Amino acid sequence: MVTQVAVDTGQVWDWLSKVPDPEIPVISLTDLGIIRAVAWEGDTLVVTVTPTYSGCPATSIINLDIETALRDHGIDKLELRRQLSPPWTSDWITPEGRDKLRAYGIAPPIDGTAADGRLAGRVARLAGTSNLVIACPRCGSNATEKVSQFGSTPCKASWRCTDCLEPFDYFKCI
Repeated sequence: MVTQVAVDTGQVWDWLSKVPDPEIPVISLTDLGIIRAVAWEGDTLVVTVTPTYSGCPATSIINLDIETALRDHGIDKLELRRQLSPPWTSDWITPEGRDKLRAYGIAPPIDGTAADGRLAGRVARLAGTSNLVIACPRCGSNATEKVSQFGSTPCKASWRCTDCLEPFDYFKCI
């Protein structure tokens, strides 16, 4: 019986940083913050994943992409664990991931607005009555307005810039 050699977990994190999100391919799964842990348990590599929300339609594709990437690097014994608690928050998106979203034309979530712990603020944001200022990712203007709470994917809302007149997605604070 051949025993799998445990690759350094830092190397595994590096491999996973190259796996793109299937819905927003400019950002990696590690930039998105959904890879929660990488650890060896005996000769089995365990990767813990928290989906952006429990009903995310891309979850099975994400798991397949993780498995494919790691098997391509010689990982034979692999377990993917789904962790729902604590739930994913858009605050987990890395600064590099936010920059990649912006460069791609998607306004990233505003730092700290997802998990601020103030129920009234969260309710106002969900109801669309908050005074969030979302900068246009194309021209940088703060003269923007929400068109719809629903965007091209469930985790985005549709906005437009009243200066450059371009529409754009805003990655919702979750």
